[in-house]
Amino acid sequence: MKTMKETLRSSKGFTLVELSVVIVIIGVLAAFGVPRFRNAVEKSKAGEAFNYLAAIRSAQERYHSRAGTYAATPQELDISLSTNKYFTVGAIDATDLETGWKLTLTRTGPSAGYGNYTVTFTEDGYDATGPAPVIPDAINPMAT
Repeated sequence: MKTMKETLRSSKGFTLVELSVVIVIIGVLAAFGVPRFRNAVEKSKAGEAFNYLAAIRSAQERYHSRAGTYAATPQELDISLSTNKYFTVGAIDATDLETGWKLTLTRTGPSAGYGNYTVTFTEDGYDATGPAPVIPDAINPMAT
């Protein structure tokens, strides 16, 4: 018959050291993975602004070819715009609609620690020098 001491020594299971090593490995993986995941999620949300503004840009070019000027409001364009979930739409800069336009979207709500950044398009496309704070490169779908 085995004694209590012999039974405890022969029992199968994990030691505290083995469990600690596994917890440390999981922590290290999470430390690298969580920020990348948050950036990927925010980048997909920023894609909403880029898709919206690209549609506006295409519609503006069609409008310009018909009317000889750019539209002063998105409602004048020949597209049906969806409601943005993560961005608020500014007004089209109508300084000189015969030669150009500018439209800025501003991020609202929590943004994975990036704050309320802006995305701006002009008649030439994405404007990286738009009003501050501009979209950070880490989450910019147009960044290389």
